[in-house]
Amino acid sequence: MASHPQHDGAPPPLSRRPPPCVLLLRHPLEFSLVNRSLPEDDFRFLKPWESPLPLDDFLSSADARPAEAILTNGRASVTADMLQRLPDVRLVATASAGLNHIDLAECRRRGIAVVTAGDVYSEDVADLAVGLLIDVLRKVSAGDRYVRRGLWSSEGEFALGSKLGSKRVGIVGLGKIGLEVAKRLEVFGCAISYNSRKKKPHISYPFYSNVCELATNCDALVICCGLNEQTHHMITREVLLALGKEGVIVNIGRGSIIDEKEMVQLLVQGELGGAGLDVFENEPNVPEELLALDNVVLSPHSAVFTPESFSDLCDLIIGNLEAFFSNKPLLSPASDE
Repeated sequence: MASHPQHDGAPPPLSRRPPPCVLLLRHPLEFSLVNRSLPEDDFRFLKPWESPLPLDDFLSSADARPAEAILTNGRASVTADMLQRLPDVRLVATASAGLNHIDLAECRRRGIAVVTAGDVYSEDVADLAVGLLIDVLRKVSAGDRYVRRGLWSSEGEFALGSKLGSKRVGIVGLGKIGLEVAKRLEVFGCAISYNSRKKKPHISYPFYSNVCELATNCDALVICCGLNEQTHHMITREVLLALGKEGVIVNIGRGSIIDEKEMVQLLVQGELGGAGLDVFENEPNVPEELLALDNVVLSPHSAVFTPESFSDLCDLIIGNLEAFFSNKPLLSPASDE
C-alpha cells in the first residue's frame, strides 16, 4: 500500500471529468479551524450530516453510491461493510496519522489506496510528549495547582521534582514521531534507547526487541507507536513494574497500548513514579483515580491541535485528492512499515 497503483482503469485527469464524489464521514473540522474552505469547485463533497437519514441508511442510499473517495479522521471508522456499500470507492484519505480506524485488509483486497496525515503532526506531537515528560518530572502542573490554591504562603511544603537531563528514556515506536521525540530529548542530555518491530538501520540508539527489557533499563518510557493487534495492551503490568517506583510513562500514541487498569492501580499504590497522558482507553472518559494524583498530567488528546498543523494538513488532504484523481503519485500513502 506504499503507492497509488497505475492501471488501465485509473481515473482520468480532473479537467476531463465531472467533479469526483468524496464522502465526508465527519465534518472537516481541520478546515474550519483554520478558516479554509473545501474545494467545492473541484470535488463534489457528500455530507451525511445534511441528510435526514441515519448514517447507515445514508450509506445505502443513492445519494452516497457515487462516492469514489472517503475522507475521514481517527474518530470515524471505515469498515468492510461500509466499503461493500460503496463499490466505486478507490481511495480512503484519513486526517489521522494512525490507521486503526480503517479496515486495511479490506482496502487491500479491493485495491483501494489509503493516504494518511503523513508526518504533518510529527513535530507538534513530539513537542507535547517532551512537554508532558518535563511537566511530570518537574511538577509544573502540580506547582501551578499549589500556587492557585494559596498553599505557597501556608506552612505546606511543595514536593521536589526531578531533572530531565541524564535521564534514560526509552521510546516505544521509533517512527517519524519517535525520532522527533528522540531528537528533542538528546538536546536535554538524555540517553535514548528504543523498541520497535525491528531494528532500524543507521540508527545508533540501543535497540531492545523486548519492551520489558527496555523498561528495565530506562527511567521513562514514551509511547509513540500505533495501535494494532500486536500493540494492544503491550504495556503490561510487568512492563510498568520494570519501569519502577521512580519511573515515568508518557503516552501520545493510543490509550489502549497501555493496560490502563493496571497502570492506574500501580500509580495509586506508588509502584509507578508518574504518567503524562494525552490518550486514554475509553475517551473522553478518564479514570477518576487519576484526577487526584499530583504525579499525573492529563491532556485531552490534543497533541496535534495547532493551527500550523491543521493548515498543513488541509494542503495535504487536497493535494492527495488532486493527485489521485489526476492519476499522479500520492503525497502520503499509507505504509505497511
